[in-house]
Amino acid sequence: MHHDHDAKHDHDLGLAHDLTRLRQQALERRAALRWLMGAGAMSLVGCGGGGSSDTTTTSSSGSSGSSGSSGSTSTSCSVIPSETEGPYPGDGSNTSNGSVANALALAGIVRSDIRASIAGASGVAAGVPLQVIIELVNTNASCADLSGYAIYLWHCDALGRYSMYSSGVTAENYLRGVQATGSDGTATFQTIYPGCYSGRVPHIHFEIYRSTTTATNWNNKLRTSQLCFPADANTAVYATSGYGNSASNNAAISLSSDGIFSDGYSTQLATVTGSVSAGYVATLRVGIAA
Repeated sequence: MHHDHDAKHDHDLGLAHDLTRLRQQALERRAALRWLMGAGAMSLVGCGGGGSSDTTTTSSSGSSGSSGSSGSTSTSCSVIPSETEGPYPGDGSNTSNGSVANALALAGIVRSDIRASIAGASGVAAGVPLQVIIELVNTNASCADLSGYAIYLWHCDALGRYSMYSSGVTAENYLRGVQATGSDGTATFQTIYPGCYSGRVPHIHFEIYRSTTTATNWNNKLRTSQLCFPADANTAVYATSGYGNSASNNAAISLSSDGIFSDGYSTQLATVTGSVSAGYVATLRVGIAA
């Protein structure tokens, strides 16, 4: 798969790093509070080409302390690299079983909890709970939060299958959903930790739209990208049951050898906190030139 950057990332640290890290920590604290408030009600049911125009990129290290998950991630003010949507987008750009596959046209697709299928389908994706929080910011305005935009997010299930396309789940549409960004620029999804299939590191796909009104067909998307996870979180999740061959598939590949992330992933590596027992929270700041 083709993956292309127009500019190199700037990894210099300084005042910008400190300020953006403080912002990220505040985002993580809000995420943790939302997670704790909803954890009691959360059911334990329940994987890339274009260019990027970088402005200023900073990198930082995050740790979850006793949670056992940590990772180096980016709190950047850079346009996130454009990646292929892959063969399973469900955004109306291709077909499955002879019909156009467009989850964006389904009633109820605008939702936060994407673990269950909708619109007459009844499957529920099983796996380790994961909350994904994406903060959308404007790289043309000092990374100001962008509210009222929409993010369409999708990924594979614990066995590496994509709903609507993969054998056994063609009738399902779980692990797909759209959320509008709030006044703080964030969109939050309740999902499961994705499995790892052969040839790719664990990842999540997403598309950015101007609004939920325009998030009905791929022709309206502003950008497509992917996020990835720190290795220790992957290892912990895949040591649990229900993830098929994910452990061996994950052991056979790394971010440096992945076809999408091998040329750089500093703006795409999520900060992950939590544990298998408590569930995980993954946060990522995503920049676009709005």
